[in-house]
Amino acid sequence: MPRVNLLDLDIAALTAYCESLGEKAFRARQLAHWIHRHGAADFDAMTDLAKALRSKLKGQAEISAPAVVRDTTSNDGTRKWLLDVGAGNAIETVFIPEDDRGTLCISTQAGCAVNCVFCSTGKQGFSRNLGTSEIIGQLWWAEHALRSSLGGGEGDRVISNVVLMGMGEPLQNYDAVLPALRLMLDDNAYGLSRRRVTLSTSGMIPQIDRLAEDCPVALAVSLHAPNDDLRDRLVPLNRKYPLAELMVACRRYLRVAPRDFITFEYVMLAGVNDDDTHADELAALVADLPCKFNLIPFNPFPQSGLERSSPERIRAFGQRLIDAGIVTTTRKTRGDDIDAACGQLAGEVQDRTRLVERGARRVVPLAIGTH
Repeated sequence: MPRVNLLDLDIAALTAYCESLGEKAFRARQLAHWIHRHGAADFDAMTDLAKALRSKLKGQAEISAPAVVRDTTSNDGTRKWLLDVGAGNAIETVFIPEDDRGTLCISTQAGCAVNCVFCSTGKQGFSRNLGTSEIIGQLWWAEHALRSSLGGGEGDRVISNVVLMGMGEPLQNYDAVLPALRLMLDDNAYGLSRRRVTLSTSGMIPQIDRLAEDCPVALAVSLHAPNDDLRDRLVPLNRKYPLAELMVACRRYLRVAPRDFITFEYVMLAGVNDDDTHADELAALVADLPCKFNLIPFNPFPQSGLERSSPERIRAFGQRLIDAGIVTTTRKTRGDDIDAACGQLAGEVQDRTRLVERGARRVVPLAIGTH
């Protein structure tokens, strides 16, 4: 019988598991504290658990996160881990240190099936969804590896923010992502504020509505275009969930969101989506929707056929949004020397869906300079 990986279990599931062993519910809280607060993987180290319980756990359970294949640090301090998730697949996790926060960017799939034209992750195809243990295991590993390298103790948290913006579309893997989110927020595990956990989606409307009901965290929507014609080409998922419906879903989400705005991510592509008329269309699109725009300088990769908007164009574009009364920032490019910047995470994935091959047969060329 296979061992139960305790990293797969949120607190409710861990409680049910302890009860199945004939243990009291409070044992789940103790276990969670050892696993997530201490980073323990050895049951014998859990000294306040009865020996009989530790013996049961050693016989039936394990604490197993993806193994680290490669650990790379950028010149700016950004750190990237390549993690083995089996069957020839590896994913990437990135830690971004800043003066006032430490942000961990987590992957939720091996590859990505959304296949946005400007994202190197999507260009390598899609293999499979990650399990909860593989998602929360990235935070489990990174928090305690960073703490150890800095010589900190349990109370010296290094990671203050988590963004589900790494490889994959989180809402395509909803059933595994939800328990991971609950662990991030639970005071017996990582105890992060809902405002400090951000899920980024390309716009899967039914799952956005489910998230609002099950576990509302900060929401970021990968927008990248102000109209359906252009977004259909940049973000193929738009053909199923067009912009008008997506804006309505964002308004619904705001009723329960931990922040009083939605973040819209907008990658700046030279001659594609970056002229003044695009900015004006965006302002009209989000009229009366509390939001903030995060402009992202495109990070080029081979065969993309796309170029980054100039700094001057990005500034002018952002100023036009600001003049329309929209809070707008430009993301600082971090970790690009180790391919850890936005849109560069590619891992090593076996494209068993043949997504790349199928996509190549139906590519719609971008009309540069039009919209």
